[in-house]
Amino acid sequence: MPSKTSAKSAKAIKAAGKSAGASRKGGGGGGLGGKRQIPWLMIGAVVCVLALIGGIAWVLVPKIQDKQEQSKYTPSAQKKDPSDQISGVVKKEYPAGLHITGTQRVAYDQAPPFGGPHDGSWAACTGVVYPTAIRTENAVHSLEHGAVWITYNPDKVDKAGVDALAAKVKGKPYSLMSPYPGLDSPISLQSWGHQLKLNSSDDKRITQFITALRLNQYAYPEVGADCANPTFKTDNPPPFDASAPGPDAVPMDGTGATKAQNESPGATPGIPGMPAGGIPGLPGGIPSLPGETPGAPTDSGLPGGIPTIPAPTDGPTQPEQPAPTQ
Repeated sequence: MPSKTSAKSAKAIKAAGKSAGASRKGGGGGGLGGKRQIPWLMIGAVVCVLALIGGIAWVLVPKIQDKQEQSKYTPSAQKKDPSDQISGVVKKEYPAGLHITGTQRVAYDQAPPFGGPHDGSWAACTGVVYPTAIRTENAVHSLEHGAVWITYNPDKVDKAGVDALAAKVKGKPYSLMSPYPGLDSPISLQSWGHQLKLNSSDDKRITQFITALRLNQYAYPEVGADCANPTFKTDNPPPFDASAPGPDAVPMDGTGATKAQNESPGATPGIPGMPAGGIPGLPGGIPSLPGETPGAPTDSGLPGGIPTIPAPTDGPTQPEQPAPTQ
């Protein structure tokens, strides 16, 4: 017969077994089998990092893609005229350095023109957005200096479109923009010997054209010439003449124009360190020093320019003078 002591021991063992079972079902203490905690702080940090990475990618990826796209239109010795890859570009060859006076007109073969005889004074093209139409003959000279001229029909482009175009020009060297009344398309882009007519200010070919042809040394005649011209007032430029040129207008072959000797393609700059067109801001600059033919006409109108100073043969030599700076 079992003793009282053994009966108590059996009850204690049974009670201990029930307590252990309850602990295994999650009723125990100590946190080992308790309710699992969700790491909200860590999850929030991960979400923030992913959002930051996504935002950076959203900003940078289009810029990288755009840069890669535009690199296709960057000129080089191997790819001298990337505008060949732009659909709609019209190209023509024009003789350079044919100057007319401020009272003459040119019977241009294109509207707007993008080459041919032009005024001896260029339109300031230092990223100027002209609010009114400017004299065509001055703008063509700017193209000869390597500028891109954006024109638009004020009756076909709204304010938002004009602002979008202006953003591509304002403050950008070797570019200018002006309205062109009667233009047969909403927008037209010109560089020397190149033109592209478009319907929309958000057309990606605008940027492609500018990249390919603005200051493209292989695509314009007067490499190194300046675009600043204080004699061409940006706030009061010579006005646009919408009338047809009269019978006394200079034809495209340049009959009646003056050939500027120091503006021919490949001409050697006259003063070391100076642009080929002379001192910036002076229409026609100063005639070249070396290499000029005595008595030959120059862009400044002074026959023979400044005579060449012969190098000394005997006697003390003078210290070399630095080249003029811009």
